[in-house]
Amino acid sequence: MATINVIDYLSFEGEEGKKLVHVLEDNGVDILHRCGGKAKCTSCRVEVIEGDFGPISEQEQQTLANKGHNGDNIRLSCQVRVSGDATVKAVMTKTNSNLEPGPRPEE
Repeated sequence: MATINVIDYLSFEGEEGKKLVHVLEDNGVDILHRCGGKAKCTSCRVEVIEGDFGPISEQEQQTLANKGHNGDNIRLSCQVRVSGDATVKAVMTKTNSNLEPGPRPEE
């Protein structure tokens, strides 16, 4: 298990290998995932303060670039898996956007 610290939320344990978006949502973070985890909308993006989620895929990188989210510390929580302790900030949530989260991404 890894410790995930979420800025403006709590710290909790997350199962290694599980998608970050599921760990966040299952622990009360009302993160958006408007496209259902298909790496198309970027609403599930997180700012990685500390930790490493491995190399970024070409699809994730392209989607972020197409939406103007360039930066080494921005990742799509639907595309990364927990691989160790991390501190993140959920960029878009139901609370700060007044949008519905969207369909739960597949495992």
